[in-house]
Amino acid sequence: MPFISIKTSLPEIEDSEGLLKELSKLIAILTGKPEKYVMTLLEKNVPMTFSGNNNHCCYIEIKSIGSLKPATMTAEISKFIEAKTQIKSDRIYINFEDIDAKKWGYNGRTFA
Repeated sequence: MPFISIKTSLPEIEDSEGLLKELSKLIAILTGKPEKYVMTLLEKNVPMTFSGNNNHCCYIEIKSIGSLKPATMTAEISKFIEAKTQIKSDRIYINFEDIDAKKWGYNGRTFA
């Protein structure tokens, strides 16, 4: 149920698989949801601009059925991404979306 999607202009990220696995654990901790339900996605080399230039940047979407705390999660996630990619937090946007359980499908049914 928690889903985090990262799109970045970086052409490559060292140990992308490791980044996704660590991010999965972090999202499970931050949301209090079992990691069994966390999905992560990384798209690299996405043509992007931010502040009118094409210096490396990152756009993140986080969706979950409840358990989102944008005010506190933003700092933790930005710090993590900056450490793993060297993209400064002022070049990162994060969009949080709380999804209604009846609109989230899994394993042939919805969560509500």
